[in-house]
Amino acid sequence: MCGIAGYHGSAEVPAERIRACLSLMGRRGPDHRDSRDWVSPQGTRTLLLHSRLSIIDLDERSSQPMQADTSWIVFNGEMYNYIERRRQLEAEQIKFNTGSDTEVILRGLQRYGEKWLDQCEGMWAFAYYDETNGSLMLCRDRFGEKPLFLLRDSTGVYFGSEIKFVAELAGRRLIPDHDHLWRYLVNGYKALYKSPRSFFRDIEELSAGCVLKLDAAAAGIPKRYWTLAFEPDDAMTFEQAVDGTRERLIRSMEIRLRADVPLAFCMSGGVDSVSLISIAKRVFNYNVHGFTIVNTDARYEEWDMVELSVKELGVRHTAVPVQTSGFLDGLRELIRQHDAPVYTISYYAHWLLMKHIAEAGYRISISGTAADELFTGYYDHHLAYLQGISAEPDLYSRSKAAWTQHVKPEVRNPYLSNPDLFVERPDFRDHIFLDAESFAAYLKFPWGEAFGETAYSQSLLRNRMLNELFHESVPVILHEDDLNAMYYSIENRSPFLDRDLSEFANRIPTRHLMRDGKAKAVLREAARGIAPDAVMDNRRKVGFNAPILDFLYIGDPEVRAYLLNDSAIYDYVHRGKIMTLLSKVSFTNSESKFLFNFLNCKMFLEEFGM
Repeated sequence: MCGIAGYHGSAEVPAERIRACLSLMGRRGPDHRDSRDWVSPQGTRTLLLHSRLSIIDLDERSSQPMQADTSWIVFNGEMYNYIERRRQLEAEQIKFNTGSDTEVILRGLQRYGEKWLDQCEGMWAFAYYDETNGSLMLCRDRFGEKPLFLLRDSTGVYFGSEIKFVAELAGRRLIPDHDHLWRYLVNGYKALYKSPRSFFRDIEELSAGCVLKLDAAAAGIPKRYWTLAFEPDDAMTFEQAVDGTRERLIRSMEIRLRADVPLAFCMSGGVDSVSLISIAKRVFNYNVHGFTIVNTDARYEEWDMVELSVKELGVRHTAVPVQTSGFLDGLRELIRQHDAPVYTISYYAHWLLMKHIAEAGYRISISGTAADELFTGYYDHHLAYLQGISAEPDLYSRSKAAWTQHVKPEVRNPYLSNPDLFVERPDFRDHIFLDAESFAAYLKFPWGEAFGETAYSQSLLRNRMLNELFHESVPVILHEDDLNAMYYSIENRSPFLDRDLSEFANRIPTRHLMRDGKAKAVLREAARGIAPDAVMDNRRKVGFNAPILDFLYIGDPEVRAYLLNDSAIYDYVHRGKIMTLLSKVSFTNSESKFLFNFLNCKMFLEEFGM
């Protein structure tokens, strides 16, 4: 896990900008920082910068930029199956100078080019330079775990792991993209990754699963090298789905435990994180240390399942109480780090969790990201499942009865209390941009954007899950995971984001995904016998969350004064409507989220506005 940055084009980047950028990259890589530049015979200038967080082969020989003959790379991430791929290359008489995963991907690219990516399992963003023809390949992993931002101008392409790196190299003060800011304020985080845009004009992200090959003239367009599709094997039995999931999840965990530094686990009381911890402990005998945020709000509390899991598995554990003091200053610091608003209050709490993991001496954290999107987990998944099986009367009747008994009492979104919502209206999506029209009225000008989604599958449920995986939920989590962890020089790994596991999950027939009103039916049974039964049988859906009013006490005169003081936000938002909101005795869930989004927009414009 590291930081990368660079440039490819006709301009010369001044030395002072390079030094300043390397200084900014220190949190992502405190162990080594360096740069290298070239001028090709065609006159193209290429600059590569790297900051290293040492995880595999801690020796200086594995520092970057790394060279193999006339090929160079700066690599951010991990190639988890590097041991197997190294053996493959050694069998082809390729010699290695280090024990790093970086050299494995470098030499594989040198030998096979882009085709080598098909052999690689991991998370990454890298820049690969070929001296022989002056070309540069930029690449991002299949799910977008590692970020890569781009700025194109008339001279070429600047790139980096963080927007601030790109801006520093380009020597530009970036201009906020106000339209994207209102998208976040009104529609929420699920609207942000429908396109490669960012919160600044001219800055875009290279899409997940894409390569961008830049020739000597710095020309090129992104190309997709991998796509995940729902291709069900209708003959697959439930037992086969369970066995195949267990096998692949264990293998994913095995290769993600590879490191020359210790790992910690983000631990909740839910199926996702407890499954991973149980596999690490009971299958691989790993000395697990779990870290848990402890909430005060019972809606977001899973302490009973955490305690049970810690005791039954015999793992080390650290509880991290929610720290509410210093919230406004901390949030502003986090907005500066993210070069963006913080997407949800959960990720302020997650930042506090990363602080404790770092203070305990860990350089890697493991999280359960994407289990919901691969195996089901959200309340609207239940309704989409019912729609998908509505042509099977017996299964539909049993499933609807189980939903009514076990799920309906927990649902707070008013639209999702109707089990036949998607049977009656399969195109209904108003529950996702909940109350967006009323929030748009806070703006001084007309703004609105209808919900849109990519067509991946004719199955409503699987299409929703794939949109969540690539556009709505997981990109948001990965963005926050990466920046929060790297603030404390920690690498975050997500074992559910494994190619083999994800492709298998998308071969499982939809009818197997839920049983007796329980989401994640396949995953629960795949972990059974390894993880505690009480967790696998627990129906309650909590997720990693925190209540905004625990952090932001609006009864405090100083807090209220800050929220209403003169600010660039009030050039765009009605101050009187915010005053009315703050005067309310209680908040709906969507109003709490809107208040948090407003606070972030206010701070973002104060930090980055022109």
